[in-house]
Amino acid sequence: MTKPSLTDLLHAAVSAVGGTERPGQVAMAEAVAEAIDDNTHRLIQAGTGTGKSLGYLVPALAHGERVVVATATLALQRQLVERDLPRTVEALHPQLRRRPQFAMLKGRSNYLCLHRLHEGAPQDEEEGLFDQFEAAAPTSKLGKDLLRLRDWADETETGDRDDLTPGVSDKAWGQVSVSSRECLGATKCAYGAECFAEAARERAKLADVVVTNHALLAIDAIEGAPVLPQHEVLIVDEAHELVSRVTGVATGELTPGQVNRGVKRAAKLVDEKTADALQTAAESFERVMELALPGRLEEIPDDLRYALMTLRDAARNVISAIGATRDKSVHDEDAVRKQALAAVENIHAVAERITLGSEYDVVWYERHDRFGATLRVAPLSVSGLLREKLFEDRAVVLTSATLKLGGDFNGVAASLGLSPEGVEADDAPVWRGLDVGSPFDYPKQGILYVAKHLATPGREGTRGDMMDELAELMEAAGGRTLGLFSSMRGAKAAAEELRTRLDFPILLQGEETLGELIKNFAADPKTCLFGTLSLWQGVDVPGPSCQLVVMDRIPFPRPDDPLMSARQKSVEEHGGNGFMAVAATHAALLMAQGAGRLVRAAGDRGVVAVLDPRLATARYGSFLKATLPDFWYTVDRNQVRRSLAAIDAAAKADGK
Repeated sequence: MTKPSLTDLLHAAVSAVGGTERPGQVAMAEAVAEAIDDNTHRLIQAGTGTGKSLGYLVPALAHGERVVVATATLALQRQLVERDLPRTVEALHPQLRRRPQFAMLKGRSNYLCLHRLHEGAPQDEEEGLFDQFEAAAPTSKLGKDLLRLRDWADETETGDRDDLTPGVSDKAWGQVSVSSRECLGATKCAYGAECFAEAARERAKLADVVVTNHALLAIDAIEGAPVLPQHEVLIVDEAHELVSRVTGVATGELTPGQVNRGVKRAAKLVDEKTADALQTAAESFERVMELALPGRLEEIPDDLRYALMTLRDAARNVISAIGATRDKSVHDEDAVRKQALAAVENIHAVAERITLGSEYDVVWYERHDRFGATLRVAPLSVSGLLREKLFEDRAVVLTSATLKLGGDFNGVAASLGLSPEGVEADDAPVWRGLDVGSPFDYPKQGILYVAKHLATPGREGTRGDMMDELAELMEAAGGRTLGLFSSMRGAKAAAEELRTRLDFPILLQGEETLGELIKNFAADPKTCLFGTLSLWQGVDVPGPSCQLVVMDRIPFPRPDDPLMSARQKSVEEHGGNGFMAVAATHAALLMAQGAGRLVRAAGDRGVVAVLDPRLATARYGSFLKATLPDFWYTVDRNQVRRSLAAIDAAAKADGK
């Protein structure tokens, strides 16, 4: 039997999902097939509307080897597992003569734990466990959530938190889930045979395509114990997010509250002397943290170093003691012991990591008005880790709508531990980049307007001229505005002021769930939506409800961001341009994602307005503009108002 051609397979899959075949999608599928066949690596930029999911799924399914697809967002995971994969598998079956299996796999804490549900959660203040259902008042929000979770446990097939609608609070979910460190293990647990997390892992072992998230991919790489099944091909979608997700997984933190919880959990399982030593160390750490000022710690102060060393040593003794004692008076001792161990092991690991003081780590204090001080430690760079762990023994395809920053792939490649394209180095994997473009006609569909006449934004204070400009643009657009702000404070200030000045409903992030806000924004063209980071990447509203996307300023990282400033300094110490490599690259990525909110379909028209003159006047402006879609460019404020008014009038004429 002749092997079906990739073109025929792609055509069948596109027809099945009701899509349109696009040249960029064909080019992408061919590049993915080539990478899989040659066991090589590709970075593929595929603009909005390309149909990139099918661009990688079809060649992956056709090849027949096991594939792991890692995505950053829940929305894309759902789309793949609930829509794209079922339809594609059915469409390809007549030609492939097989039905590839697929499964979703997430971290253990995403699945309901039957042991925790039925036996109760270890309680910090008392010995043993408590029944969370009795402890929470049935009329309270927590009580209602827990009762709903108990009912749901009897009917769910997956136990996956994301299959529960409507969702429940983190607090409620925390009562019925465990981390991998807290898990008893299937062989020791009375509910091991029915465990949802174990069932998900078993399904993944049998699947041809495993859909997971960046965080689990990072855990698989960092912790050494394989979480994902063996696979020959790795596809990383939304790859522009990968470095920040891996950094998040590799970041450790300590707070006084967290340490005190560890102390309480361990106290009943060890002798009094060992427990007292940890308690004393915790109190010493808490005193140091009370005086902590936000910012990077280039040198660990003596008082903190001493407190951490004491904490580390006391935690080590508790870990040894917990392992050596048994106490049958403690109800469900294995669960209590496991949770205590998990808490104390984390304290030990972070305290030891900071006291060892690697030159490749950044340590800093954060202070929150409500929660007090946190001590954090994060890797200066994850590029070495990714180079070593990601690209070994498998073909890797990384794809996103934004991988070319400033016009080439090298910035993103460097963050992944790769050499510049075409440059061979002994320990760096060889890769090739491909930009398959976008099916949209950006110069005809969109305008990039830079408000060159405005004052350069300062670090603090309201910008009266910017508010006036924003109000005039929104008036001209007839509402239909997505406002992307570099800080929540900026978004709030703009919403509060413009609600008094304009007649349009203005929704503000945080006042409702993100899903609800986006639904309401899409439903009414006059409605506007203001918010910060998650809106820069999370809004997909095609059509006339979103015809003006405004960015209040270039989203550089804050100058006092400890990790970003440390990374910038490191680049400079090695002879590079730290500002361009770190701050400008960070801003370019966010701006490209933000500008990508405007044109989501072939009929979309509108304006991206940047209310920061530096995009037009600063030397780095051309680097940032080269990352954005190729919109028609202007700094003429009258021209842009006329264009917005015309777009608004056309939408109204169509009854929208």
